Amino acid sequence: MKHGKKFYLSYLWGSVLIAQIILVCVFGLVNEVRLKVVTYTGWIIWGISVILGWLPIFILKRNGGVAKGKSYVHTTILVDTGLYSIVRHPQYTAGILFSLALILISQSLLITALGLIAILLLYMDILFADKYLIEKFGDDYKNYMKKVPRINFLLGFIRILTRRIKQHKK
Repeated sequence: MKHGKKFYLSYLWGSVLIAQIILVCVFGLVNEVRLKVVTYTGWIIWGISVILGWLPIFILKRNGGVAKGKSYVHTTILVDTGLYSIVRHPQYTAGILFSLALILISQSLLITALGLIAILLLYMDILFADKYLIEKFGDDYKNYMKKVPRINFLLGFIRILTRRIKQHKK
């Protein structure tokens, strides 16, 4: 995969997400007809997205076999523990949740439309990331895919709890 093609979806969803952020800052927060419970839910989801967005930087840097001085994205070891035992793509999940949070906070039709586009592009990028990671890590990644959900961190928690309960019963 050529360098530019590898990142074109990231450029697209990143641009849409930035437009969404700007519109929320300029127009979205002055919407007087918002439902407060929806707005508060949006802020909670935003908080979850911050955690899912930042933790991987430290986790991959520490556990991913990243060479000194290199970015956390240059992993040489498949990380499948901690947060990565719950969800395969926490940063993409963070992007999806962040876009959803902006939709809920603003409760604006335009921001919702942009958010849906961003979420669709993010999900498409996740599918490309899985293909790339299969090429990079082979069967280990295929086995990892069977155990850990792509973005559904709630299902990931349930699977971990189920495994722990089964191990405890033995």
